[in-house]
Formats: sequence, C-alpha cells, structure tokens
Amino acid sequence: MNATDPAAYRRRCAQFRWLAVFMVVSVGGLLLLVHLVFPLILALRGETGHLARWLPEVIWVSPTAFYLFAIWSIGAAMGQLAKGRLIQPTLSDALRRVGLALGFGGLLSVFGVTNLIRLIEGGTGGWAYFDVAGMTLGMIGGALFLLGRVIDHAGRVQAELDAMI
Repeated sequence: MNATDPAAYRRRCAQFRWLAVFMVVSVGGLLLLVHLVFPLILALRGETGHLARWLPEVIWVSPTAFYLFAIWSIGAAMGQLAKGRLIQPTLSDALRRVGLALGFGGLLSVFGVTNLIRLIEGGTGGWAYFDVAGMTLGMIGGALFLLGRVIDHAGRVQAELDAMI
C-alpha cells in the first residue's frame, strides 16, 4: 500500500459525505415543499380542498424522514472517517443509528402508516400494509443495529486484550 491510498480513501469518504448531504437536503426539501409549503400556500389563498388530503399524504411519506436520517447518519460517519477518526467506533455508531432509523422507518411503513390512515379516514383498510420494501428495510435495520452492537463489544474486548499486553 503506498502513501496516497489513505489520502484517496479520506477524499472518497468526504465526497460521499457531501453526496449524502446533497441527497438529504434535496429530497427532504422537495418533500417539505410538496407536503408542507405548497398546501400552506394553498390554504392561505383560501383553497381548502387540498387540506383534506394533507394529513394522509404527510402520514404516507413519514417513513421517508427515517430513511433520510439513515442517509444523513451514513454521511456523518463518512465525514468522521474523512477527518481521520478510527473506523471501529465510527462504524459501530453509524451501524446502530442507521439500523434504528431503517428499523423504525420500516415498522412505520408497514404498521404505522396504515393504522394512522385507518384512524383518520374512518377505519377502512387493513391492519398492515405488506410492503416488501418496508419489511426488508426494517429487517436490515434490525440486523445493522445488532451488528453495530457486536462491533462495539468487539472493540471493548480488543481494548481489554490490549491492556493485558
């Protein structure tokens, strides 16, 4: 391995961090415009037809907030790695945060959205929305959370072993 490899790796991490920031800001901004700003502008103009569908639409896109937080967490971890932070603690923290975000987003997508819509719209629909993508993200989130804990535990064990030597 030559001397430029760590610098190239850090540069790629920094680039990925900015890509994650761009994605979160652009997608989050578009969602805010479509689901919060535009309905507010229409309500201020006196057009109330769109307000009846406002809350269900916000509920349908609410898992996206968790997914965007997962992307933000990955970007933050890449930023830490670009600054030279150690991989093990950065990875374990990132895996736990991303795992929780994906897990909660998946749970909300499969169970929360449908039941909240049922409450708002008067009890129509099923108890769970069998969204395979949401289920998959939830399961991957749980696995990432557990892997983060395993890596964190391995780091503590390694520190104990290093202290013995």
